[in-house]
Amino acid sequence: MRLDELLLRDYRPVPRLTASARRVTRARFAAIDAHNHLGRWLSEDERWVIADVGELLELMEQTNVGGIVNLDGRWGSELEANLDRYDRAHPGRFATFCHVDFGECRQPGFGDRLVSSLERSAAAGAKGLKVWKNLGLGFEDDRGALILPDDERLSDVFHAAGELELPVLIHTADPVAFFEPVDERNERFEELCEHPDWSFADHRFPRFGRLMRALESLIAAHPRTRFIGAHVGCNAEDLGWVSRMLDDHANFFVDIGARLGELGRQPRAAARLVARHPDRVLFGTDAFPPDAETYATHFRFLETDDEHFPYAEWDPCGPQGRWAISALALPDPALSAVYHDNAARLIAALA
Repeated sequence: MRLDELLLRDYRPVPRLTASARRVTRARFAAIDAHNHLGRWLSEDERWVIADVGELLELMEQTNVGGIVNLDGRWGSELEANLDRYDRAHPGRFATFCHVDFGECRQPGFGDRLVSSLERSAAAGAKGLKVWKNLGLGFEDDRGALILPDDERLSDVFHAAGELELPVLIHTADPVAFFEPVDERNERFEELCEHPDWSFADHRFPRFGRLMRALESLIAAHPRTRFIGAHVGCNAEDLGWVSRMLDDHANFFVDIGARLGELGRQPRAAARLVARHPDRVLFGTDAFPPDAETYATHFRFLETDDEHFPYAEWDPCGPQGRWAISALALPDPALSAVYHDNAARLIAALA
């Protein structure tokens, strides 16, 4: 076959490297998956992501996952349904986070309404607040301007979260490549071609750097509110920036959800990040519904010193980019903290 006859989508090189390959089916320490989705919010047909909660509990027993944070609580009746299905039915195993409806921002006086919603959700039993990337990339005010996370009109909401002792798990922006032109230089080219709606290259959207500045401004303005930066602080491509944020803001934490592909191609820098901030990094997968293979890959990444293996077993060429990862081999004290202790301090219901 000639090079000019091979399509990129058909290129599936098989590594010929001889390397250790271990399968880790159970976490060494009881783990808390601090970033997952168990509700109906993200399902296309409004069905529960988890069809059978009993089967999920069996998977948790098999993999030594003691608790899962469910980020799909929303508010009102949907929050109640999630709490009934998970937290109330199986206390100590699940912690459901609520949302507030930032769509309210189109109407004046939205700050007070959002605070009231958050207070009702906390009273119902929500264990935290989830803020998604559409704050900054989607929601607009009554003038049609995008609302950024550090908008002063939202200050009372994040202050209330601190007063209510609700940690805020916030996802700001998206991978850096999603803000760049979708061309031959973009390392996520195949992924963005598959999902063109994931691209924010259009300058109608704020630039990645602007969103990171807004995130830091928000965290700095609310030192009594604990923030968990989703996906390695929303900037897994720049662990120096993440480490500096953890240095500067004692109320900032990060989870590793959906970022093995980024962390595993810089394993020494990732291990240094955990070593410098062992009490601020949380285990999480953002893999829904959870499955044994995904957990095994995460355990292998955190526990072993294996090199050059797929970060997604279901797509060995890499769904995010064409690279393999190497593991961190975290020492036991750091491993225990990442797997369990850090999340347990933030979310008492899972302690």
